[in-house]
Amino acid sequence: MPKSPAAPIVVKLGGSLAHDPSLRRWLHELAGETTQRFVVVPGGGPFADAVRAAQGIWHFSDEVADALAIAAMDQFGSVLCAIEPRSVPCATRPQIESAWADTRLPVWLPARMMAGDRKLARSWDVTSDTIAAWLASELGAAGLLLIKSCDPGADSGDADFLAAGKVVDPALPAFLARHALAVRAVHKDRWGELAQLTTHFGSRV
Repeated sequence: MPKSPAAPIVVKLGGSLAHDPSLRRWLHELAGETTQRFVVVPGGGPFADAVRAAQGIWHFSDEVADALAIAAMDQFGSVLCAIEPRSVPCATRPQIESAWADTRLPVWLPARMMAGDRKLARSWDVTSDTIAAWLASELGAAGLLLIKSCDPGADSGDADFLAAGKVVDPALPAFLARHALAVRAVHKDRWGELAQLTTHFGSRV
């Protein structure tokens, strides 16, 4: 009987990595992994910064800003796919599963799956951190790995600690608790420790 594949791990690459050399390193390591299924969730990067700036000028609602910020994640995700040739943009769950079957690294473009979803508040309190957790819950993921440009500190798996230090968005702890999801936040320079970092979730084969 064939062995069932391990539960996937969702990896969020923060938008703050947009101008950092570690971004390419993480993509290279994730795309080269053969024993664990990953899916990358992009932050909004400079595209989300543009949304914040535009809201400050035109004062449109947070609901409009939220839709634009999710579109910004799509844009940054397309950039990630252009950087790493072994990755592929994925807008749906079947596309993600197809990427795994083809041994490609799926990069999730969230706008399509998030359209019409009302489980998450439409405000800046909900960023790509919680959106990545939403995808993890939808996929039945083993856990959520957040790659951060800041040092998250020793308690990198404590969502309340991370939120108190403004390492993650304020909405993340409650969402993780409701869905019994494990999280780990790590510094961007730890790309060479992927195997050790993901054993935290106990899902590697």
